[in-house]
Amino acid sequence: MFVEITNEPRDYAWGSTTAIAELLGTAPTGGPQAELWLGAHPGSPARVVGAPGEERTLLDLVEGRLPFLLKVLAAATPLSLQAHPTPEQAEEGFARENAAGVSLDAPTRNYKDAFHKPELIYALSEPFRALSGFRPVAETRAVLAPVADDPRIRPLVDRLVDDTSIEAVFAWLIGRGEGVADVVDAVVEASATVDGPSWQTVRTLAEHYPGDPGIALSLLLHTVELHPGEVLYLPAGNIHAYLEGLGIELMASSDNVLRGGLTPKHVDVPELLKVLDFRPAPAPYLAPQELEEGCSRSARPCPTSR
Repeated sequence: MFVEITNEPRDYAWGSTTAIAELLGTAPTGGPQAELWLGAHPGSPARVVGAPGEERTLLDLVEGRLPFLLKVLAAATPLSLQAHPTPEQAEEGFARENAAGVSLDAPTRNYKDAFHKPELIYALSEPFRALSGFRPVAETRAVLAPVADDPRIRPLVDRLVDDTSIEAVFAWLIGRGEGVADVVDAVVEASATVDGPSWQTVRTLAEHYPGDPGIALSLLLHTVELHPGEVLYLPAGNIHAYLEGLGIELMASSDNVLRGGLTPKHVDVPELLKVLDFRPAPAPYLAPQELEEGCSRSARPCPTSR
């Protein structure tokens, strides 16, 4: 059975005022439209289009839990640095916060449900830019080489010994340890004179989140630029942030987000450190498999929540 569904875009501040409206062929509202949820997640279930007066959602039609959620995402400004838990971490964290009496709508709540949230993003815009995953320390040191003699940046360079140092450097930066404020100021100043994708990211983040340690953290990560039709896969533990663009997100049906900066929202550093995968790896592009002319598939095996 096929049914027509719709929903109201969520008005998060980072959303585009035009991209979703243009995609759908509707009139812009004048405010930000960030995410259009097309699924049965109770946070914003899609509405079933029917006769006047009928108010039904996919929650009314689906038996049990729909395990996936599709979103249209339109970022005009960067989203928060974030990661998502494994099935086991989500189940344990949800139970722990329930036992502690943390309400589901509390601003300090980390786990809104007991499910993981692996996701992929399919780019629609040109370009779609993101941060995703830790890169090898050698790559970060090469990016920093032109400014490594700045005494304010030297503490960051000296801490980046090899790939095993990523976790300690990340914890120092996100914890706003001694010297971090100077590092952030210095890399922002340097971005005015040094070119390249990573430095462009620094400039973008500094414009929207001045003084945030996430600006310096971005230098540890891959800056990724997708073109329409390209796909990025974000498994559990992958640190990422969408910077700008329009895309289709497909994910497990969950709202569990552990934030790591570039946001006024709650950042739980110890919990984030438990969830993150600090192993460097190539940027997680997901190569399409051509099935027939005009049809391709981008697939990646992932664990399922219980």
